Amino acid sequence: MDFGLSEEQEMIVETVRAFVETEIYPHENEVERTGIVPPELGREIQRKCIDLGFYACNFPEEVGGAGLDHVTFTLVERELGRGSLGLTVFFGRPSGILMACEGEQRERYLLPAVRGEKIDALAITEPDAGSDMRGMKCAARRDGGDFVLNGTKHFISHADVADFVIVFAATGEEETPKGIKKKITAFLVDRGTPGFEILKGYDSVSHRGYHNCTLSFEDCRIPEAQVLGEVHRGFDIANQWLYGTRLTVAATCVGRARRVFDLALPYAAERKQFGKPIGANQGVSFKLADMITEIDAADWLTLAAAWQVDAGRPADRQIASAKLYASEMLARVTDEAIQIFGGMGLMDDLPLARFWRDARVERIWDGTSEIQRHIISRDLLRPLGA
Repeated sequence: MDFGLSEEQEMIVETVRAFVETEIYPHENEVERTGIVPPELGREIQRKCIDLGFYACNFPEEVGGAGLDHVTFTLVERELGRGSLGLTVFFGRPSGILMACEGEQRERYLLPAVRGEKIDALAITEPDAGSDMRGMKCAARRDGGDFVLNGTKHFISHADVADFVIVFAATGEEETPKGIKKKITAFLVDRGTPGFEILKGYDSVSHRGYHNCTLSFEDCRIPEAQVLGEVHRGFDIANQWLYGTRLTVAATCVGRARRVFDLALPYAAERKQFGKPIGANQGVSFKLADMITEIDAADWLTLAAAWQVDAGRPADRQIASAKLYASEMLARVTDEAIQIFGGMGLMDDLPLARFWRDARVERIWDGTSEIQRHIISRDLLRPLGA
């Protein structure tokens, strides 16, 4: 078993980390204070990422991406996790689901997204349909050669900067062993389409500057040519896509935890109380031991899951385990880091309070911790007939 990184992977890690430290860190405090990323700053980050050759690095070379394998891309996401999500979103990792584009869709959506000419957003969640995707009420009915879409989506990340949205809507029903379930179809919907409105979302304590939006569809007419994949097969497309986003959540949680640890360790060695460094006390040193053990465990769990995907092996359980453990690990590590810093840990002079607040949403989006536990336990019990 070889756990080492190749020279290329080491270079990629160093390059992305340097990018985050020089292009992201200097702007974080202002974004945290205002909750806004100026459009010109977003474009500048995007341009520098394109110049660096990392834009759409999660896409294959045949469509203009860097063609990174899942392990290497997970390393990229881990380093990006060290920075503010409101800023790193402009580093540019379009939704992998766009690989389902066919024909003219490739020219209108896929290739411009890979080149950084267009930004996409994914719209699945609704006020009454979160984990239960098939419970969505946003629906599209056929009308001649078009679909007419009505309904509402919310918690849609960075839709405020998107040029088009990949919208999942109910387009029928089917009988399943668990009763009647809705058939889901994915649509490519351009900003500015009549009947489609992007509204301000909710103010969040997590990831300031990275906005969620509410999307409203009122008799929004969409040509059938903008169906992504097949009609009624959107659920399958979504499932293929979700493994990538859950790996991303796990990797970014590891990156944030390492940045937090990198602050806590030297502070424990330098800060003195009662005539000695606080790290000399087991009350602090044992916290550090637990923190680094959990970080390393989450890191290897995440990379092992990515390796499973690259090897072409079933990885649903491994990905769910990585997302579950890494997101819950980040909550514990940020909390302990603040405890080590004491009152100073809650001050705006340090990013600890920000990471502490940011950590809370990681256990919710892209599949709650409860959903991940369901996936894991189902994978274990189904072969036994339970």
